[in-house]
Amino acid sequence: MDITALDPTRTAPATGTAGVRTQGTPKPNDPSQASSGKGADAGESSDSVELSPEAQAKVIELKARDKAVRAHEAAHLSAAGGLAQGGASFSYAQGPDNKRYAVGGEVSIDTSLPDDPSAAMAKARQIRAAALAPADPSPQDQKVAAQALVMESQAAAKLAQLNRSQSAQGSSPEKPGLDVVA
Repeated sequence: MDITALDPTRTAPATGTAGVRTQGTPKPNDPSQASSGKGADAGESSDSVELSPEAQAKVIELKARDKAVRAHEAAHLSAAGGLAQGGASFSYAQGPDNKRYAVGGEVSIDTSLPDDPSAAMAKARQIRAAALAPADPSPQDQKVAAQALVMESQAAAKLAQLNRSQSAQGSSPEKPGLDVVA
């Protein structure tokens, strides 16, 4: 499973967004793995098909993958909250039972940071939490979390610098002036 927004090999949906994507490992030249986009998925009924034991095993595998992908993306969505730009989108594989199963998914989140360092730190924490929300964060999920940690650190440094410059100017609200009465 893979958060691809900050992956330089993938084009993000728009500037300032991160895509959170899970991805299966389709077998080369396997037409059952070539479907993507919206449409019928694992929960929809189709005509009854007599399946071989191998095909039944494949359906069980696809059902498990579908469930895991949907849970993974739901965790990203839940933790992203208002940063999520729409719902999850999924890529599908058609099983031997002619049903479509989610084998990959993506959640796009807003990664643009506000100018206010305190707000930027809070948003970076939420981005990191969204990346690490699934029980099994992928290496790409972890990469996005690390990049969010860097964003948070940069915002903290900027905040500290602002606090130092305010203190040097004597306008620190934490240290009220003393009035000397003679």
